[in-house]
Amino acid sequence: MSITALTTGTAGLTANQRALDVAANNVANVNTPGYQPQSARFQESSPAGSGVTLSVEGRRLSAQENTGAQAAQNTVAEQRPSSVGLAGELTDTLVYKAGFNLSANVVKAADQALGSLIDVRS
Repeated sequence: MSITALTTGTAGLTANQRALDVAANNVANVNTPGYQPQSARFQESSPAGSGVTLSVEGRRLSAQENTGAQAAQNTVAEQRPSSVGLAGELTDTLVYKAGFNLSANVVKAADQALGSLIDVRS
């Protein structure tokens, strides 16, 4: 049980850290014309209860991937101001920070339980 809790806690730490990275990237690009913010979505890992993963959506095509109409459409989009909402990003950051702290507490508790189990066995 303690090993599973450690694994789940570290998966939560990793996912929340990546989500914080996404939010920081969005805030850093708030003044970049045409920037489309990314969004972080948490998903439960398989098998159930083994942690969470994070998918990041909203990736823009690179210049090499653009062709014809897509390139023209992206040129128009780049002239518009970014669509980053600072209030939403701040709220997301607070949620991700709380999730990170919660996952850290899970790891601490699992570490203590595992340490106690090892002490009992010896």
